[in-house]
Amino acid sequence: MSAFRFEPSSLPAETATLRQEIRAFLAEFSADWTASARAQSWDGFDPQFSRQMGARGWIGMTWPKRYGGSERSALERYVVLEEMLFAGAPVSFHWIADRQSGPLLLRFGSERQRCDILPRIARGELCFCIGLSEPDAGSDVANIRTRARQVDGGWRVTGSKLWTTNAHRAQYMIGLFRTAGDPSDRHAELSQFLVDLSRPGITVRPIRDLSGGEHFNEVVFEDALLPADALIGRAGEGWQQAMAELAYERSGPERFLSSIRALIELIRVLGPEASEEAAALIGRLTAQLVTLRNMSISVAGMLEAKRDPAIEAAVVKDLGGSFEQSLPEVIQAFAGLDLDAERGSDLQQVMAHLTLVVPSFSLRGGTREILRGIIARGLGLR
Repeated sequence: MSAFRFEPSSLPAETATLRQEIRAFLAEFSADWTASARAQSWDGFDPQFSRQMGARGWIGMTWPKRYGGSERSALERYVVLEEMLFAGAPVSFHWIADRQSGPLLLRFGSERQRCDILPRIARGELCFCIGLSEPDAGSDVANIRTRARQVDGGWRVTGSKLWTTNAHRAQYMIGLFRTAGDPSDRHAELSQFLVDLSRPGITVRPIRDLSGGEHFNEVVFEDALLPADALIGRAGEGWQQAMAELAYERSGPERFLSSIRALIELIRVLGPEASEEAAALIGRLTAQLVTLRNMSISVAGMLEAKRDPAIEAAVVKDLGGSFEQSLPEVIQAFAGLDLDAERGSDLQQVMAHLTLVVPSFSLRGGTREILRGIIARGLGLR
């Protein structure tokens, strides 16, 4: 039976200087950011801000320099992510490309794909979306039906993807399609493709969510032709590649900092003379936060050491999602706020936004049930 490997991992000394550089940069750009806007952070979409980050070498940080990266450590990258999220920076434009699409191409892509795509991601010029989920499949990614069949000149794709965040504004998708067999084959005969979303036969349909946003989308492929070199890695190995990609998605600080603005604003309202009850609440929430941070840094250390932290990443995502999902509920139970997204105080506006979006926190990146299945399998329990 395997066991969790959350070995202590500390941030190297050079990250202290980097942290100060990031804070100085954020102080320059954040003067006009409202508390409500900060609460959206990695849903906040600002291509110009992403280009400014790229100009400073803060996207694709760990990648080789020949592909536009900075060859810095996973722990230095962690500091950048943490500071951006804590400040509520609008990082959505480059987030998926930096977090998982680029690393996937670096590991499995062709040299042409790496040379063409990675430098542009690192400069903050490209937005990616993820093409995994489908209608009637939900989090059962292996049940996908979208099919890519090989033809003269490339691959013809027919089907649809759902919940594709930012697809309506993205230039590219990493799509997982079935290249042989049928859904009963489950993990076999799936392949990944680099999809240029501007190609004919691809239609993106935004889906409005409860908060009024339209970052979710359905992407429909109607006999769309992809070039032969759009295939990532080898045909039939897409499942293994996609699972490696999800390990990048599940362990970062975004998995416990999505609702941190509510805690920041609560502390600001309570001030230094907080009651004993309030201080106990803040202490309890902070202890949870610090524990999750230490676990997440441990996973970053594993990535730096080129180890596979798939199980640990799933644990961070499960526990972190539960924490950030419950945080607004705990604060509301304590403060009893009237939520007002337009005219309320900063705390009221933040809480109004988070109350609408937190139900999704246990879905994105894998549902709680899927994650716990992965953990149980990794521990030899199923």
